[in-house]
Amino acid sequence: MTIAIVGAGLGGLALARVLHVHGITAVVYEREASRGARGQGGMLDLHTETGQRALRLAGLTEGFRAIARGAGQDMRLLEPDGTLLHQEDTPDDAPLARPEVDRADLRDLLLDSLPAGTVRWGHAFERAEGGLLHFADGPAAPYELLVGADGANSLVRPLLTAARPSHLGQHVVELGIPDIDRTHPELAAMVGRGNYWVLGDGQSLAAQRNGDGRVRVYLGFYRTPEDWFATAGIPFDDPAAARRRLTELYAGWHERSVALIEASTGPVVPRALATLPAGLTWPSAPDVTLLGDAAHLMPPVGQGANMALLDGALLGLALAGHPADLPAAVAAYEREMFDRTGEVARQCAKAQQVLAAPDAARRMAAFFQGG
Repeated sequence: MTIAIVGAGLGGLALARVLHVHGITAVVYEREASRGARGQGGMLDLHTETGQRALRLAGLTEGFRAIARGAGQDMRLLEPDGTLLHQEDTPDDAPLARPEVDRADLRDLLLDSLPAGTVRWGHAFERAEGGLLHFADGPAAPYELLVGADGANSLVRPLLTAARPSHLGQHVVELGIPDIDRTHPELAAMVGRGNYWVLGDGQSLAAQRNGDGRVRVYLGFYRTPEDWFATAGIPFDDPAAARRRLTELYAGWHERSVALIEASTGPVVPRALATLPAGLTWPSAPDVTLLGDAAHLMPPVGQGANMALLDGALLGLALAGHPADLPAAVAAYEREMFDRTGEVARQCAKAQQVLAAPDAARRMAAFFQGG
């Protein structure tokens, strides 16, 4: 089998790793120049039956436990006036049911588990035709199976479906506070070891402790039109002025929460969020398939990375189980993936509606408390 994977994200790497475990060679084509070409984002919570299951199938449980942070499961949920609604503190001996792990560390774990040369860096996929992959630079490469693991704006997806991501009605701005224990010990104590989450009417503020001592701060704006960044008056090209404007947008919130915005340094990163239709399917093709965000881009409520990892692992198992019949392997994988991720996407959409509700904080507190 000549298996070509476009995209060296978590799902594509999980697929390559499971194939390697079963003695099947694959090539991963990645547009970035190297593994360190850009930052990989913040922390992920990997669930026992999805993301962690994928790592078990990949034979990487021991490596995962070495980089997982059980304390990252801690959580504090507040209202904008500073009222603490819910707090979870993880005992040191608690099982790693949903531990946090740095996305970059997890990606490195997967990359280091693959034979040298599996990932071809600097290969920007452009199109596939006649059994050949064509890139922005360099020669074409053959394939028998093409797997699109190239994220929300997948260039492989159009080979299977005309579906495109649509605006979710949410914008996010990311900030950061490096070395918070030394630079802002009072804010470090407030955030705690895991997640600090404030939900208001149409806005949120989340602070997430990373394994390197950084706290990432995410400002969420709900029920916003697609062009909201163009009209919100946030000068992203001037980080200091952008932070001042963001502070204004949180006027009336408790000063301790707003202090996280004021204490941040470095870039101010805007993101407009989009999703694919929940339950998206397509007629199975014998030589192309998708996984992760390329197949089922969901609201960002903690499921995307878990689904991508499990997609990759289960596709790898399907291919190993049908080594002489690629179409059968692809069809079996897609049937399971459509059922599993369709239901998860619908659950994520419901959770997104709660987060956008005027009483989001109270509703989330009731959920965590079993009410």
